[in-house]
Amino acid sequence: MNILSAFRKSFKLCGVVSVTALLATSCTRVVDLQLGTDTGKLVVEGNITNVKGVQSVKLTQNVAFTSTNVYPAVSGATVAVSDNKGNTYQMTEAPAGTYSVSQLAGIPGNVYTLNVLTNGKSYTATSTLLAVVTLDSVTSKNTVINASKNRKQITVHYQDPLGVANQYRFVMYVNGVQVKSVFAYNDNFNDGKYAHTDLRQTDIDIYPGDTVLVEMQCIDSSIYTYWYTLMQQQPNGPGGGVTPTNPPTNITPAALGYFSAHTTQSISIVVKP
Repeated sequence: MNILSAFRKSFKLCGVVSVTALLATSCTRVVDLQLGTDTGKLVVEGNITNVKGVQSVKLTQNVAFTSTNVYPAVSGATVAVSDNKGNTYQMTEAPAGTYSVSQLAGIPGNVYTLNVLTNGKSYTATSTLLAVVTLDSVTSKNTVINASKNRKQITVHYQDPLGVANQYRFVMYVNGVQVKSVFAYNDNFNDGKYAHTDLRQTDIDIYPGDTVLVEMQCIDSSIYTYWYTLMQQQPNGPGGGVTPTNPPTNITPAALGYFSAHTTQSISIVVKP
């Protein structure tokens, strides 16, 4: 899912969304939405993983809130990724706006820096690739809401390491379609414990016979803050969601998006009755 689509799902896209509520004498609430029209900002979606293969960075520009979900590609940029061991990897563009390097595997413990030069302006971002925490299993159970309709909820199971600060992001696919909900967690309350984390979402109903794939990412603290902020802004997020805002980025000078070095692993299951 494009990160700008996630912003739209949270009712804000790269601008100020202000809500003015006027209470009439009949107590009828009138809401005037002044949607952001700020456009042309750089949007970065960059990932380096521990799985050897193509690593890519996608560059686009944001559009007005009222526009369609079509984001112009940023072509002709100079994009490179380097690590703290002195290695530099130049990325090539194909297709437009997507910059990649092949046959590269990120190494846990390494610090990776993204450098982007576009339209005469330089951007940098740094992310640490942390150690792998094994995703043991993925299971399903009846949802608390509408349980009579045999809808299912997905739970992930893993052993959190003791005495180490860990942050996790999960990405779920149901029958090949990515769930739009964001799942980001840390180990503040289960350090060193065996975790059973429910991936609560209302985007796609899950039933027996469906195929569910869950990807687990071990992410650093800055990327956790980015995804956790987005998760809070979901209508079904903690506390029912909070006032939308652009999530804090690790890109300097401030742009939209993120650069994440992380481990990745996936488990697929067929949901049982």
